[in-house]
Amino acid sequence: QVQLVESGGGLVQAGGSLRLSCAASGRTFSMYPMGWFRQAPGKEREFVAAINWNGASTIYADSVKGRFTISRDNAKNTLNLQMNSLKPEDTAVYYCARALLGRSWLSLKQGVAYDSWGQGTQVTVSS
Repeated sequence: QVQLVESGGGLVQAGGSLRLSCAASGRTFSMYPMGWFRQAPGKEREFVAAINWNGASTIYADSVKGRFTISRDNAKNTLNLQMNSLKPEDTAVYYCARALLGRSWLSLKQGVAYDSWGQGTQVTVSS
């Protein structure tokens, strides 16, 4: 079972930036697509972004497109999320997740396509 540990969350003013990282254990990180999700208080978990195994393909939620960038460093077993132009509505706990193999690309927008989750890191954007 892979372990995923997020870091980089914090408090930032609207318009600011944060960079989240997710460190993965094990030797198979590079085999799997990865994703970021978030959950705000009182709301359901929602998809943020996903990336394929080698970083060549990415997909984003419409709400973050053009502001967030997902990337990965397979040599370091690390997944990243660069968040720019942050808005108060971006406030949430952010989770990284490892996708199941063999799922369709579009299915990666659904949480059920993932089998391993980190504990989450809090991002708070003040207005």
